[in-house]
Amino acid sequence: MESTFSISAVERDTGLSKDTLRMWERRYRFPIPLRDANGERVYPASQVEKLRLIKRLMDRGHRPGRIITLNLEALGALANESTGRAERRELEIFLKLVKAHDSTELRRYLSQALMRHGVHRFVVDIVAPLNIAIGDAWMRGELAVFEEHLYTEQMNSVLRHALSVIQPQGRAPRVLLTTFPNEMHALGLLMAESLLAVEGACCVSLGIETPVAEIARAGLAHRVHIVALSFSSSSSDKLLAAGLTQLRAQLPAEVLIWAGGTAVERARKSIPGVELVPTLERMVELVKQWRTLHASI
Repeated sequence: MESTFSISAVERDTGLSKDTLRMWERRYRFPIPLRDANGERVYPASQVEKLRLIKRLMDRGHRPGRIITLNLEALGALANESTGRAERRELEIFLKLVKAHDSTELRRYLSQALMRHGVHRFVVDIVAPLNIAIGDAWMRGELAVFEEHLYTEQMNSVLRHALSVIQPQGRAPRVLLTTFPNEMHALGLLMAESLLAVEGACCVSLGIETPVAEIARAGLAHRVHIVALSFSSSSSDKLLAAGLTQLRAQLPAEVLIWAGGTAVERARKSIPGVELVPTLERMVELVKQWRTLHASI
């Protein structure tokens, strides 16, 4: 069965208010919610995906009445045409604020972007490319280390706040999130947890730098279905592979291991029993696939 989301979850994910969703239902006959056992509105995942695209296009100046009848393919094509230029301008504003050392204004702009885009699109379309832009600027000598730290701290704060207001649905899969020792970058972990929380997964975060043996113990103690690990660009390919091989040997075969992050994107060899997850969008796809295969849980 297709995954469904409560109206509150859809509001958080898309940035569309409950009143707007109900009004569109009456005026445009979309979205068309189902009803749960208590008679409350729930929305199929395919409708939520369409709503995300509609919201992105509205942010670019499109009127809902003109686009709401389009199918996903047409909406996606329209979004690709109009997204690049506007998002580049948005990223430029964030970079200027980092360089101006204006942490208060940076956090305000980030929070506003989160409200405009919803959690899913904010993480995928704003945070992910902004991380790359910040890293590239640092590599070119355009940003000092303390400026990169300022950005990371403010983004961590915004994502933690977003997580604090998402009401956990506690649905399967149960996912344990952490990093290996000497992997001190927490932002990728927060990005993954944010998307998993929006998808309604039950998340258990251990934070960063957890020894391999303790990850295995925590996975068993929490009876998780998946262990998700984040690896930044500074991770050693050799240590990454060795750690994942060791962890795989310490966990039951039915517990999946997902490895994501910049270091995974450059991996050339697969690791037996480990799913390499090169993008956050791929992680969301894997959650949906897992639920399809484990519909009875």
